[in-house]
Amino acid sequence: MTVAGQLHALLACAENPRASNAEIAWYRAHLPQTAGTLLELMCGNGRLLAPLIEAGMSVHGVDASAAMLAECEARLAASTAEATLFRQDVGELNVPFRYGAAFIACGSFQSLAVDRARAALLRIRAHLVEPGLLMLDLYVPSESAQRIAAPLVEVRSATLADGSRIALRSETTMYPDARLARIETRYVHRRGHDLLAEENEAVSVTWYTPDDITTLLLDAGYRDATVGESPREGGDTQTFSVTALA
Repeated sequence: MTVAGQLHALLACAENPRASNAEIAWYRAHLPQTAGTLLELMCGNGRLLAPLIEAGMSVHGVDASAAMLAECEARLAASTAEATLFRQDVGELNVPFRYGAAFIACGSFQSLAVDRARAALLRIRAHLVEPGLLMLDLYVPSESAQRIAAPLVEVRSATLADGSRIALRSETTMYPDARLARIETRYVHRRGHDLLAEENEAVSVTWYTPDDITTLLLDAGYRDATVGESPREGGDTQTFSVTALA
């Protein structure tokens, strides 16, 4: 798994600083309210974590990226929210708490290679106590997106609060038979014509059918796996959630 760097984190905060009201409401409705402190894994910059805490929920956060956690800490410090955060790879999760429920939002679970995904599910299950709920938000690219013959090139940019600008150029190559996408991204940070920083990133994304992820969960020792609606609108992309009990 590639860990997000500083420019990735800054751009993510500029483009997607807060989960939508609909997504926040969905998690508030579907996460258990009487299970004590919950755990958001791969919490990133806190786009969902902070609003849930501001709404009165008790949530800890885990992410492997120091840059993302720094943005999350800054977000929490600027609000009334407080949370315990851990910098850890979810595939090696080992924190000194146990949780009634854990969740991974926004398809982030799919950035784990299959072997790391299996390891992560085992480590998460070891940290769950009654009711022991795990919730994943997942997606499958549209058939047309999967079958694009050449790499898909995306270019976009965003202006930060200090007036500087981060530009992104990515190339996504689809391998539909392997249910895999490889994404190579270059970030360039400038103030006017002055180059401030550059960053390269290579990410692989795996997608699962509902049957695939259900099997993966059952093989990891979970039970009662159930596929349901996603907290996010997917357009042509198939989005869904899956819940299971440890």
